[in-house]
Amino acid sequence: MSFAKDQPASFTNAIERVAIVGAGGTVGSVIAGALLKTGKHTVTALTRKDSTNTLPEGVVVAPIDYNDEASIVDALRGQQFFIITVAPTAPRDTHSKLVQAAAKAGVPYIMPNGYGGDIEHVKFGQDVMLGPVAQANRDEIDKLGMKWITVCCGFWYDYSLAGRPARFGFDFDKKELTIYGDGNTKTSVSTLAQVGRAVATVLSLKVLPDGENDKSLTLSSWFNKPVYLQSFVISQNEMFESVKRVTGTADANWTITKEDVHERYADGLKMVKTGNMAGFAKLLYARAFFPEDAGNHSDKAQNKLLGLPEENLDEATQVGIGMVKALQSRAERMAS
Repeated sequence: MSFAKDQPASFTNAIERVAIVGAGGTVGSVIAGALLKTGKHTVTALTRKDSTNTLPEGVVVAPIDYNDEASIVDALRGQQFFIITVAPTAPRDTHSKLVQAAAKAGVPYIMPNGYGGDIEHVKFGQDVMLGPVAQANRDEIDKLGMKWITVCCGFWYDYSLAGRPARFGFDFDKKELTIYGDGNTKTSVSTLAQVGRAVATVLSLKVLPDGENDKSLTLSSWFNKPVYLQSFVISQNEMFESVKRVTGTADANWTITKEDVHERYADGLKMVKTGNMAGFAKLLYARAFFPEDAGNHSDKAQNKLLGLPEENLDEATQVGIGMVKALQSRAERMAS
């Protein structure tokens, strides 16, 4: 166990300088905003020189070139914590390039790309093909002598609700809903805001305990471990009840289709295997609703430990419905 009292005089027992890739993206923008709101962090956004993404107000912009490692190393020098949020459509070697540059820049801690299901639910990770990739990302951080902290939050509720029918089954324009199985299987989900709050809370803790008698919560409690959080443990039927309340609609206003959840997963997998990546969201979301092995990590959630607020389902549903148009108007970006 390391203690602050044993560190060199230059050691600061707080995370003050945070770098983030993807600060203009779906989850990255929310995390960057939450960190800035604490008033405890300088947030530096690493961004491609030709990027047109709008960045949260208050971030320091560091232009980089992914084909020039020195530009990434320069941007990361002096940073204490590095958060990676990249779209799954990014080139395969992007994550590794960032991690290797971070090691050369001397960054001690990294939050790898993840923000999804329970990393300890290995079978789930294998079935949705994201698990082995995320494991390799963490292994590389380990191998290079840095520490990682990853986020297990389940699906982003508002984003997934607003996404196409391949996610939670809703098509708001057509008022159509596809129910997987009987619609009663529950899965863990988090709002984007809750993810932002959780990350900002963890990064605002002391890095190490002061000494042997310091029992306070520290960043080091999560070194090489996941932060578990959730907003709701919810079924599709419960989502639908909330949607009807928020939109003032009834069953009669919707066309409801039921689909076998295992067949839906198999169909998505077949699409992906033939090169149609539209099947990925289908298999990913269907897998979370397998009644015998759902994506439910409610027994591990650390909301109370982190002091995260209890959220209102209908308010979160309202936010999700408000995102529908925004998600339709940009290129499809699949989020895990």
